[in-house]
Amino acid sequence: MISRIWHGWTTPDNADKYEALLKEKIFVNIQNRRIDGFKGIQLLRRPVGEDVEFVAIMLFDSLNAVREFAGEDYEVAVVPENARAVLSRFDERAQHYEIRADKSGEP
Repeated sequence: MISRIWHGWTTPDNADKYEALLKEKIFVNIQNRRIDGFKGIQLLRRPVGEDVEFVAIMLFDSLNAVREFAGEDYEVAVVPENARAVLSRFDERAQHYEIRADKSGEP
């Protein structure tokens, strides 16, 4: 399993707008692509100084599934124009990690 992690920052005034855009359009569009091996996405948010930071964590079965999502240069950030319009800055490249353990809080 592969975890794709990406960060973006926006102003407090744009934070709710950006979050709504992600939930209502961008994430829906990703799901509608029906990428074989795409397992899901999480969105994290926190205030950091003068900004609001967002972290998107996507789960894939393999790097081939990530390539289907992002292209051959799979580390390149996938940021639609409507998102770029409200972001102050963002990671140009995503990080990918092999998930080596995944334990719940249940014994």
